[in-house]
Amino acid sequence: MVHRNAPLTETGRLRLARCVVEDGWPLRRAAERFQVAPTTAQRWAARYRASGEAGMADRSSRPRHSPRRTPTRTERRIIKVRILRRWGPARIAHLLDLVPPTVHRVLTRFGLARLTHLDRATGRNIRRYERERPGELVHVDIKKLGNIPDGGGHKVLGRQAGRKTRKNAGYSYIHTAVDDHSRLAYSEILTDEKKETATGFWTRAHAYFTSVGITVERVLTDNGACYKSHTWRDTLAAAGITHKRTRPYRPQTNGKVERLNRTLLDEWAYARPYRSEQERRDAFPDWLHTYNHHRGHTALAGKPPASRVPNLTGQYT
Repeated sequence: MVHRNAPLTETGRLRLARCVVEDGWPLRRAAERFQVAPTTAQRWAARYRASGEAGMADRSSRPRHSPRRTPTRTERRIIKVRILRRWGPARIAHLLDLVPPTVHRVLTRFGLARLTHLDRATGRNIRRYERERPGELVHVDIKKLGNIPDGGGHKVLGRQAGRKTRKNAGYSYIHTAVDDHSRLAYSEILTDEKKETATGFWTRAHAYFTSVGITVERVLTDNGACYKSHTWRDTLAAAGITHKRTRPYRPQTNGKVERLNRTLLDEWAYARPYRSEQERRDAFPDWLHTYNHHRGHTALAGKPPASRVPNLTGQYT
């Protein structure tokens, strides 16, 4: 394939070479005529003398010999460890007494998928997808989170004192719904994960999505008891929404809401030392607003979810 900035195509090279070899043009004159360096004119003339018209084609830039390339036996050992143990370059390098960049180059050369693209249990590639329009699929999940005792936990008091205050602090349950296409999220901190609580949450989440112009068509959940209840089933059916559940032991299928759970832990729940559970809860609405309206999302080319929801207000507040 000719480089887009190359001064000569294969036809141009052939014309230049024939001017020199068959018509007897001096190299400098031919170079000026075709606007290349004399050394370039000399190279194509030499190739024409040696191989004729076939010599005008591009050649591979791969070197004929690579004395510093990783030995084939070592490459096979790297690939074997990767397939059997599904380790990253650093761990493989430590096991085989290599350096991580070498292992990474070998894995890249043989087209092995990134670990983040694999199901660790089976080693199969995770199929990535994105729905074409908002509301086509909404992911729903619950994240259980330990409460912060009054006065603060171990991040404020230290690990030793924090253990004494942690007893009987209880748990919170973060119910979250994420639109597959836009990544727009609706989330609430509730007291349990019972079927009535989960159904009530979805009723409010559905109203929120409707208010911003999103018509929900399908909902995807895991196989939790609340999502298998008749109450949940009947609530979705009454709204004309199809309910889908992930296969057992396959949380990757619901990966978008699972990823949001990790993000909210890193950027809100554990982002700073809170002195009480109420202080942390008070910070949640602002964080969720920032996530929806201002925080850039890598899957959206650095734009926030609000950029894909035209009817959503408050992007600039």
